[in-house]
Amino acid sequence: MKKVWIDAGHGGKDSGAAANGLLEKNIALALSLGVKTRLEAGYEDVQVQLSRSTDVFVELADRTNAANRAGADVLVSIHCNAGGGSGGFESYRYSTAQPASSALQNVLHAEIMAALKPFGVTDRGKKAKNLHMVRESRMPAVLTENLFIDVAADANLLKQSKVIDALADGHASGIAKHLGLKRKDSGEPGNDPVRDIDKVSPWAAAAWENAVKNGFFDGKRPGASITREEAAVLVSRLQDHFSKLMATKLEKTTGATDKAE
Repeated sequence: MKKVWIDAGHGGKDSGAAANGLLEKNIALALSLGVKTRLEAGYEDVQVQLSRSTDVFVELADRTNAANRAGADVLVSIHCNAGGGSGGFESYRYSTAQPASSALQNVLHAEIMAALKPFGVTDRGKKAKNLHMVRESRMPAVLTENLFIDVAADANLLKQSKVIDALADGHASGIAKHLGLKRKDSGEPGNDPVRDIDKVSPWAAAAWENAVKNGFFDGKRPGASITREEAAVLVSRLQDHFSKLMATKLEKTTGATDKAE
C-alpha cells in the first residue's frame, strides 16, 4: 500500500492569496480533495492522507510532522500563486533536494502541464527553493503553484470546474506514474476517474463522431466533465436540431400531399 500525503495550503484564518473573488485556501482544498478522490478511486493499493479536509488552519510544522509520522511515500503541497505578471503554472522542490524529489517533480510537472494544454496555460518551469513543506518532509516532496489568483486570465480559468478537474487529473496522474500505481479496471464504460480527456473512449467513438458531425460538440476534450452552462448549450443545440428535423419532415409531408392532390 502506497501512502500519499496531500497538503492543501493555508486554511481557516489564513486565506493565502486573495483576488478576483477567489481565495487560495479554497482552491487548494478543492484540488486536494479532487486528487484524493482520483487516486483512491482510480488506482489500486494507494491511501491518500490530507493535512486538512476542511477549512481549518494548520501550522506548517504540524503538517510536515504528521506526514513524517504517517510514513508517506510522497508529499505534494498544493497552492496558488500571486504577483506573477502574466501568470501560469510552476512547481518547486527543495533547494538541495534528493534525486527522488527531482524525479517526482519532473513527472508531476509534466503531467499537470499536459492536462492544462487545452487551456493555454503558461509553463513557468520547475524550480527549487527553501520552502518549509519540501524542506522538512522526509519523503520526496513537491509544492505546486496552480496559476495566479491576481492575474485576471488565470483567475477566470480557476473559476471553471473543467480547469480544476484538469489540475486534479494532472496531479493524480503524476503521482500515480511516480509511484508506479496500477489502474483499477472498473469494467464499466465512462467510469474511469483518471483519463486523458483529449482521447475518445472506444465504446463512445461512434456516438462522439456523430454528435460532433451534427454540431452538438466542437470535437475537443471528449473526456472532460460537463458544466451546467455547457449542458444548457447542448440542450439548446438539441432543440434547434429537433426543430429543423421537424420542419424538414413537415415540408416533405406537405409536398407529398400537394403531389397527391
